[in-house]
Amino acid sequence: MSERTAKFHIGDIVHHRVFPFRGVIFDVDPVFANTEEWWLSIPEDVRPSKDQPYYHLLAENEQTSYVAYVSEQNLVLDDSQAPVSHPQVNDIFAGIVNGRYVPRHNAAN
Repeated sequence: MSERTAKFHIGDIVHHRVFPFRGVIFDVDPVFANTEEWWLSIPEDVRPSKDQPYYHLLAENEQTSYVAYVSEQNLVLDDSQAPVSHPQVNDIFAGIVNGRYVPRHNAAN
């Protein structure tokens, strides 16, 4: 597998190309870093390749908030300018500047 440079960054607000959810990126894996079981649970005809960046999102849809793990090929920037209402947003981010969430820098103990 070869690594690629991530297209999106921590703090970017994105939405899924196919499924109706959006979220803010809080971590990036340069290549797939979840379990094989998780990857195989995706139907083969829509299963993304492992050799691309994967993003951890504080995600939301109309019903709920959750954490999602999504391949780069399935994300696009969200230009709605609407904040993400996930309950953990304020734990990780200090606010939005120029359409991107700014990470909260916590001091180490």
